[in-house]
Amino acid sequence: MNTTLYKIITLAITTTLVVSCKPKFDVPDPDNGNIDVSNYIALGSSMTAGYSNGALYYDAQQNSYANILAEQFKLIGGGEFKIPNVSQSSIGLGNNDGAPSILGNRTDCKGVVSLGPVKVAPQGDLSVKTNMYSGQGPFSNMGVPNLKVIDMAVTSYTNPFYQRMSSSPSSSILSDAVAKNPTFFSVNLGLNDVLNFALKGGTSDSITPMAGAIGIGFEASINNVINQLMANGSKGVIANIPSIKSMAYFNTIPWNGLKLTKEKAEELTGSLPVAYYEGDNPFFIEDESVPFTGYRQMVEGEFVLLNIPLDSVKCYTNWGSANLIPNRFTLIASEIDAIENAINNYNMILKNIANAKGLAFVDVNAFFKKVKTGYIYNGVSVNASFVSGGFYSLDGLNLTARGNALLANEYIKAINSTYQSSIPEVNAMKYPAVTFP
Repeated sequence: MNTTLYKIITLAITTTLVVSCKPKFDVPDPDNGNIDVSNYIALGSSMTAGYSNGALYYDAQQNSYANILAEQFKLIGGGEFKIPNVSQSSIGLGNNDGAPSILGNRTDCKGVVSLGPVKVAPQGDLSVKTNMYSGQGPFSNMGVPNLKVIDMAVTSYTNPFYQRMSSSPSSSILSDAVAKNPTFFSVNLGLNDVLNFALKGGTSDSITPMAGAIGIGFEASINNVINQLMANGSKGVIANIPSIKSMAYFNTIPWNGLKLTKEKAEELTGSLPVAYYEGDNPFFIEDESVPFTGYRQMVEGEFVLLNIPLDSVKCYTNWGSANLIPNRFTLIASEIDAIENAINNYNMILKNIANAKGLAFVDVNAFFKKVKTGYIYNGVSVNASFVSGGFYSLDGLNLTARGNALLANEYIKAINSTYQSSIPEVNAMKYPAVTFP
């Protein structure tokens, strides 16, 4: 046989074998099952709105899990998903009029340069607060940062992140949502009913009680939301609430993060009524529940909050060693127990509502716990480590674009399972995590 002809035949056979052995994936065509997503609205707080890196800004809004979900809905008949977008040219706006953070070099009180979150400006863009409903509303993404369940039906609600998108000065988030007459909804509410208390170290605000009337108790308030949304036959999906123990904000600074030399440990032990040792030591904290003294060392399982000014720990006031860490920067065991008990009770109610109403249910709590222990997605590890984990943004509470894509996939799984739909999941690796300089 001609050598050249032999090579051509051999190549053809090899190519055929390779192609025939290529794995086949049985991916069903997109199908809406028994849902109508032509008029989808999303209700929730910061994550729903697209708050990330400590602020609400355009790019983060485009990468909210709600918008990612809406884009996938378009494959099964979804309509326009209107977002109250911050201008693309704006830096955005965070709580207390702050600006978003980026990852950059910063110098601490000892002159040490390290990579960490730095604000892009001394102040956020206050023009973000301007109402934009006229000519642009009504909106489909009705996520409002800092929103509690008990705020949903409050008329003339003064939250600036709602005022910028409200239909009138006297409207409520729920009335605006119902007026949109959605065919499908997602509800991710309840976290801020405990989180506002947690972020202040348990020193102010309060945990929303289970019992009480609409606007006072969690159970009545969330039932009112779901009942009104479903009044015209709408279907939807409910998410439960993640444990704060899963969040980077509460797990980044260890309870025993006080690192001492032998000399410094001996000095402190001689001047304070607690023993210190070379290496890692528990922080010295304020705790009013301790009889007579009102202070003690931290114990494992307690949290130092991410917003603690670390220069006050390292240099200026020696917080945690020679001086107490103020209780607004810590969560002690009793406070954590109160928060976790509330979350567990809320989640039970949310699950019961989903079961009773035939709604899809997303176990966000279980998913966030999985991420904390290390979640492998397409061969890539995603975890809850601050900055490096890929899941949490630089505020330690809200998600990166990649984290939101992963969360959107959890919604898709729950919706497909409940409503016999075939909504394709997104490739989360196409979405960025924390951007390094």
